[in-house]
Amino acid sequence: MTDADEKGGAALLLLLPLVLVVLGFAIAVASAIGDYSIGLGTVFLAVTNGLGLTAADIPPIEQSVVWDLRLSRALVAALAGAGLALCGAILQALLRNALAEPFVLGVSAGASTGAVAVIVLGIGAGSLSLSMGAFAGAFAAFALVAILSNGATSGPNHTILAGVAASQLFNALTSYVVTTSGNAQQARDVMFWLLGSFGGVRWPDFHLLLIVVVIGLGVCLLMARSLDAFTFGDEDAAALGVPVGRIRLILFGITALMTATIVSMVGAIGFVGLVVPHAARYVVGPLHLRLLPACASVGAVFMVLADIASRVVAEQQTIPIGVVTALVGVPFFAIILYRARPQT
Repeated sequence: MTDADEKGGAALLLLLPLVLVVLGFAIAVASAIGDYSIGLGTVFLAVTNGLGLTAADIPPIEQSVVWDLRLSRALVAALAGAGLALCGAILQALLRNALAEPFVLGVSAGASTGAVAVIVLGIGAGSLSLSMGAFAGAFAAFALVAILSNGATSGPNHTILAGVAASQLFNALTSYVVTTSGNAQQARDVMFWLLGSFGGVRWPDFHLLLIVVVIGLGVCLLMARSLDAFTFGDEDAAALGVPVGRIRLILFGITALMTATIVSMVGAIGFVGLVVPHAARYVVGPLHLRLLPACASVGAVFMVLADIASRVVAEQQTIPIGVVTALVGVPFFAIILYRARPQT
């Protein structure tokens, strides 16, 4: 084991407990703030009451606001951040591109189109759920990017350009469906949802997203060494005994599944998968057995903090969560582009 590996392992052991403490505090704050402010002590009692650990006498409205509305929202935000950060780390390894993430590659836009088709057009109503529609759209976006980038013969920048084209196409399709087939209220609701919102999530959403993200993280950890090999290229990965085609298909499928589930619940949220993997990689190093848990934990904290910011920046209104993440992500995106420019 090299010195870099030892430092990365030690950094992960320090990072995870610290991030979990920060995450717990952020979730508590997210459960306390809102139009009806609730003290952190009451939040704690409401949570322990909801878990059946205590029977504290607190006002029923405060118990309901914390347990039924705000806690589930904060937990879904954490899982969404973890899932999107994992997707970014996977795509950056598979495509060997520092700018790869679901939003930039058009995967989020494709998932949005699939979900909107189910909502507005009623495609598959009764048989095709919102998540399945989003999954179909996400996979369609993957396929389009693969076709436009022409597989392995294109460079990493070509793949990003293909993602931009796919994103524009699916965003245009979404706008067309909403403006031509939806009523005015439906159009307003969908367009706000496409910018990202945790306002409508509840406990069933948390349960589904927990299953999807845990499965996604588990599969990716099992394939962590394969992801390490992909960073050297497909030929080198194959020389190391990695079944390139099968592993790539599985990981793309996992990425599409996580992205589609998140988009179907909270809309298209960009740049989380871009910012978080780079920050985590800086701390724990590039090995994916350490990078993936770090991405999941840091992504969870990042999204909960972004959700808090979306509710406190503007008085008596909530800013779409996608606006908050873009304000952080776009400058970060520019920095990566600047650092990746050819040296003259």
